[in-house]
Amino acid sequence: MIEVLTKATVFIAIIVMGYLLKRKGFFKASDFRIISKIVLNITLPCAVISNFNNLKIDMSLLFLIFIGIICNLVTVGAGYLVALKKSDDEKAFNMINFSGYNIGCFAMPYVQNFLGPIGVVATCLFDAGNSLLCTGGTYSIASAVAKTDGKTTLSSFIKKVFSSIPLNTYIIMLIVSYFNFQIPKPIIMFTDTVGAGNGFLAMLMVGVGLELNLKRSQIGKIVQTLSIRYGISIIMAFIFFIFLPFSLEVRQVLAIIVFAPVSAVSIAFTEKCNGDVGLASAINSSSIIFSIIVMTSMLLIMNV
Repeated sequence: MIEVLTKATVFIAIIVMGYLLKRKGFFKASDFRIISKIVLNITLPCAVISNFNNLKIDMSLLFLIFIGIICNLVTVGAGYLVALKKSDDEKAFNMINFSGYNIGCFAMPYVQNFLGPIGVVATCLFDAGNSLLCTGGTYSIASAVAKTDGKTTLSSFIKKVFSSIPLNTYIIMLIVSYFNFQIPKPIIMFTDTVGAGNGFLAMLMVGVGLELNLKRSQIGKIVQTLSIRYGISIIMAFIFFIFLPFSLEVRQVLAIIVFAPVSAVSIAFTEKCNGDVGLASAINSSSIIFSIIVMTSMLLIMNV
């Protein structure tokens, strides 16, 4: 338990450091995008490759892809129902900001450092399903509800999804693992070195992107959104941990990652649907703080 608490404290310290350095002017708000590009396109794919390497995957774990999709659809549906008697714009806002899981830049570093290679593989498979909705699926549904002009076609949706380097890495490594291909040792040495920095850069990025300037008028909506989202997460975590026919480690991973923060792209999609971007940003930052507390607490309780 002491080791888990120490690692979690280090992660939180990195987030706080990133936030304080931004406040002091060392980082600018625009630096968030630079760090996120490095994490999503370089360090995260390398961490995935290293953790998949020489790991024989039980093909039954592919079901986790559908779990990622289902979790998103449930929260999208919850967002719609909460605003059932309200405007279409409110429905679209809820559908976008109730759903989506920040896996690559938040949950993955936790899993990578606490739950080992099989935990990373399970997280990658969940995120493959999650990504299908996060990168365009949810926005397509929400924009249809809000009746905005920027509709997502099937071809643009597919193009957007498969332009995701992490998702492409998941797919490639699944094929490599299934056929037992051996990745050359120099490549693994490279990915081991680069991937080792994923946890630090991801947590630093979270700190740089964190915004704590909440308006009083936003608090009610933030509380409502996070209460419903994490209430659903509690139910999902219970079902996944108790009833799914997977190993204890995989069930622990699922029970933890459903408490990941709202996806960072929700802010951009809120803007496309002509929603309240400031409120979406406040919900996103608040969900990060809440997820830090919940996921760290769960790791301590599970004592993994």
